Amino acid sequence: MAHLNLFRRREVWLPTWRGGLVMLLLAVMTVVSAGRSAYDLLALEEPVPGAKLLVVEGWLGNAQLDQAIVAFRAGHYQRVVTSGGPIENWLTLHGGTSYAALAAQYLRENGLAEVDVIAVPAPASAQDRTFLSAVMVRDWMAAGGLAAQPFDVWSSGPHARRTRMVYRAALGPDVAIGIRAARSGDDPERWWRTSGGAKSVLMEAISVLWTACCFFPPPPGSHEEKWAMPKQGPA
Repeated sequence: MAHLNLFRRREVWLPTWRGGLVMLLLAVMTVVSAGRSAYDLLALEEPVPGAKLLVVEGWLGNAQLDQAIVAFRAGHYQRVVTSGGPIENWLTLHGGTSYAALAAQYLRENGLAEVDVIAVPAPASAQDRTFLSAVMVRDWMAAGGLAAQPFDVWSSGPHARRTRMVYRAALGPDVAIGIRAARSGDDPERWWRTSGGAKSVLMEAISVLWTACCFFPPPPGSHEEKWAMPKQGPA
């Protein structure tokens, strides 16, 4: 019977215990290094030079809104837009029907009374709420003749990088969009030491990866872009 030559012998190199230990140490050092820099990579701080408009995400807490007030003063902005969708009914007792309205009220009452603070609410949505908020800001800017104006977005710590990604997806490459990141009360340099910090960083890291690979925004102006809003029929 003829020899079929279905297999062949090859030499395989395997690490010794010393080599394995070195490889393990290198892997641990890589993970630790990535972990230490994870917060800074997500909490992006890249404002646009000369931006006069600051968009504040309305769902932020009071401490982060207080930081936005300080940033507004230091950044020489001229106008503030607050974004965000509907809030739970009990929050309407504080004077707001949306996170955008509630944040605008807080900013006016806590240091920006003389500033043009405009609430741009978004409708309820089961899709990416940050994206729909960005779409509403885009439409507000277009209606006011500000379509090409550069601006900065004020977001929360590790949420900042994904926020800018989504705003760029909504407004397109022709608008310069900066990002500012409010600092949280936890120690951002050692985020893994608290359950809140670990949850925030890890979830946002996953969200950034998902947005980069799997989020495809609908065509600008399409019904799918605002699919949560009732479709307008003929008059």
